[in-house]
Amino acid sequence: MVRIKPGALGRMGLYLSRPNLRRVFLVQSHGLVPAFVDTFRASTASAGVELSGQCEVIEASVEAAVELLGTLPSDVQAIVGLGGGKALDVGKYLASLSRLTYFAVPTSLSHDGFCSPRASLTLRGRRKSLPTRLPDAVIIDTEVCLGAPLALWCSGVGDLVAKLTAVRDWKLAFHARGTPLNDLAALVSDASVYQFMASPTRDPEGVRLLATALLLNGVAMEIAGSSRPASGSEHLISHALDQLTTRPALHGLQVGVATYIVSRLQQNQSDLIARLFERTGFWELVRQNPFPKHDWLDAVRQAPSIKSDFYTILSERDQSRAVELLIEKDSNLRGCFTS
Repeated sequence: MVRIKPGALGRMGLYLSRPNLRRVFLVQSHGLVPAFVDTFRASTASAGVELSGQCEVIEASVEAAVELLGTLPSDVQAIVGLGGGKALDVGKYLASLSRLTYFAVPTSLSHDGFCSPRASLTLRGRRKSLPTRLPDAVIIDTEVCLGAPLALWCSGVGDLVAKLTAVRDWKLAFHARGTPLNDLAALVSDASVYQFMASPTRDPEGVRLLATALLLNGVAMEIAGSSRPASGSEHLISHALDQLTTRPALHGLQVGVATYIVSRLQQNQSDLIARLFERTGFWELVRQNPFPKHDWLDAVRQAPSIKSDFYTILSERDQSRAVELLIEKDSNLRGCFTS
């Protein structure tokens, strides 16, 4: 089930009751806007759907998901994840562990994780990307997502545009190492970016297009059986930054800047990416809180070791000097880094 429309949150009771899911467990983000939970509760109550339990997610970890599994009421028929990435990942992983139906209800569009076949969780303090099932339903209230902070919108744009460099890295790996390439998954991933570019504005139509594009990238990963259609060297740089810095920036902001840099290394649609970032306010937002240059150069050097069997353009040679020159001289990156 896919619903991307205004007012979708207020129809959750209907969406759950149609397949006769009458007892649900709610996994919500810590600090979620109370009105969102109130709307969900009112909708389910009016449809005769019982809330058998709920929890707020503070820590997105395997340990937290397993603890929830041990306390899950026996009569629960479905898990609903409501809020941001941490709650959605814990909810998705809990649903996979318990083999229950899972409804993903993101309240912002900061990355493609809400419909991916993986969950980003920590295990004993270390970040892991763990396999899960795709959600059985994705419900996106475009009015709710439109009201999310600008930074989350820009983060979603950054994570989406990464598909252009990820697919190029995937094709590079195919030619260099024989990495299996799924043409349909690559096509879906690429096409989702161009679909959003038709109206990349922060309005109801732009939100609908961004939501659809990010959702399709989750489907592309399912088709491919890997993260290759959505994740390449730009994501490796972001993962390295997460390990190197004590306070990483939003995932999509890191990935977006890394995407532009990687596109220059690949000679791959850099001008198109730069124009999109200008139009969506991405560059302006990044310049308000620039990145430390030395962290990024360290991340570029460390990135190839994040996944040793994951061949990208960073695997060919040390690209840190080329990246340093881009940071110093590229006009689009001016103001995005501190010295």
